[in-house]
Amino acid sequence: MTSQQRLVEILTNKGVLPGEWRETVAAVDRGLFLPEEFEGISKAAEPARWALRAYGDVPVVTQTDDGEEDGPGVPTSSSSMPSVMLEMLSLLDVRAGHRVVEIGAGTGLNAAWLAHRLGAGNVVTVEYDPGIAERARANLKAAGLPVTVLTGDGMNGLPAGLTADRLICTCTVRTIPYAWLERVAGGRIVTPWGGSFHSYSFAVLDVGEDGTASGRFCGYPAFMWARGHRRRTAAISDVYHGQAGEKSTTRIDPRDLDADAEARFAIGARLRDAYPLLCDAEDGSEEATYWLLADDRESWAAVEYVPGREVFEVEQYGARRLWDEVEAAYRWWEDRGRPSRDRFGLSVDRAGQRVWLDAPGYVVPVVG
Repeated sequence: MTSQQRLVEILTNKGVLPGEWRETVAAVDRGLFLPEEFEGISKAAEPARWALRAYGDVPVVTQTDDGEEDGPGVPTSSSSMPSVMLEMLSLLDVRAGHRVVEIGAGTGLNAAWLAHRLGAGNVVTVEYDPGIAERARANLKAAGLPVTVLTGDGMNGLPAGLTADRLICTCTVRTIPYAWLERVAGGRIVTPWGGSFHSYSFAVLDVGEDGTASGRFCGYPAFMWARGHRRRTAAISDVYHGQAGEKSTTRIDPRDLDADAEARFAIGARLRDAYPLLCDAEDGSEEATYWLLADDRESWAAVEYVPGREVFEVEQYGARRLWDEVEAAYRWWEDRGRPSRDRFGLSVDRAGQRVWLDAPGYVVPVVG
């Protein structure tokens, strides 16, 4: 059994390989799109270990710190988990003859799959990072699928005349650029979407001929951020410097909130510019601190969880009362019957984007 056959077997056994993509996955060697060394694993020194990762249903980090040397090792580019790629491609719903624009070439594997299915002339991928773009070109050429790879910022405009039936973005965005709608009139857009509070959703938007788009959310993808959309807060120390904040209490259990994906999405639809972080105590007490850190690094909040309690201490600092904003959003969600994420949708037009509940006319109010 070849290594690529092993990937097909894994995806088949998991029930995540759609029939229409089976031939493509079997034909395109994922190993051609991965570097000789990744995540400290050398193909020359440890070929079996390298192949285990390369042909597994796992993500593979291919760049850290935007390519800068001596950085902290923050992942900034990868070959995504194949099953998640297939989920996203299924949502894209490509058909014979479709033209596709991809935002974020990465290793080139996603574009290769599309090119194998649709023909290389029907696929264009746009990559922000020149080094990544060059490697994607080389990978696609080696695979015999010479897709057009453009270097540029796909978030802030696309080359003149570039239109398509489908647009797929392989990084998380906060807002949908209107330029995308202009290039995919009558088509479909699929992208990871979110804000600092919650960023684990696909937005699937059908674009009308009138320059508007609308659709719903699904999936639980974990993609890297588009570079211009990253949150600015990376750590507690960026915001908290020992300041004394305003004290209060809450009856909302921060652990329950953190574990409830539906609540986190609903809150994140309203509060998009603050990052939650649950930090467990290291002394075996099962206590924890639930932090909220504003993207502007000016405000923070902390809720102290203690097992067995029904009331929890809150401290808030800065121009905003972040926990009050979270609690108001949580109560808003509760008052509407705790709606699940599939009841929410997104509309986009020249004026911007709006999240709605149940129907486009019921716009979710944003705070912050």
